[in-house]
Amino acid sequence: MTLLHQILWGSFYLGLCFLIEIGLLTWCVQVLRRLDESWQNRSRILRTAGPIAFSLGVIVAAHTVQVWIWAVVWVLGDVLPGWNSALYFSLVTFTTLGYGDIVLGEGLRIFGAFASVTGLLAFGLSTAFLVALMTRMFEEHLNP
Repeated sequence: MTLLHQILWGSFYLGLCFLIEIGLLTWCVQVLRRLDESWQNRSRILRTAGPIAFSLGVIVAAHTVQVWIWAVVWVLGDVLPGWNSALYFSLVTFTTLGYGDIVLGEGLRIFGAFASVTGLLAFGLSTAFLVALMTRMFEEHLNP
């Protein structure tokens, strides 16, 4: 893959993953707004922990979908031999652990780096989302 192709395709998959992350977090907010009324009759712990737990579940699902997208790219692009290697490499790259036991060839290094940038952005956005949610939850439920 040429450098230009790596940048274009890497940007495409990065953008796709970012749209998925934003879409699922937006959906999460809408669900939390609908559930807010039903949680008002619950204990203070459930009213505080419930939205946080639900949001964590959505975030884990969003990250899992993104890891699978990159794994599909590795398998369908005939870059890695099978799903086990592709999922492992995708997860290690997405989380930026980068063990180095599976290394892409020179023609895919830039493209592969986009998978780690995807993870960095996803974790950053998810962290900001959780901080905002927890700040709001604690302000509402800990200050009567």
